[in-house]
Amino acid sequence: MTVQKDLQKAVAAAESAKGTYATFEQSTDDQTSKQMFTQMAQDMDRHISQLNSRLEVVQQNQLNNQEG
Repeated sequence: MTVQKDLQKAVAAAESAKGTYATFEQSTDDQTSKQMFTQMAQDMDRHISQLNSRLEVVQQNQLNNQEG
């Protein structure tokens, strides 16, 4: 499997986890749990951003290699 496909799968998994955490946050009345799930969703935002940044670099490198 290529690095690009691995990164795309990782982004999809992180987005799924973020959605799950958001759902859990909304479904609980426990304030400590709400805060935890909110924080975990925010962590996923950072992960998604990092993965997408790396994905952009990989895609740009592939374009550059095709041109040269």
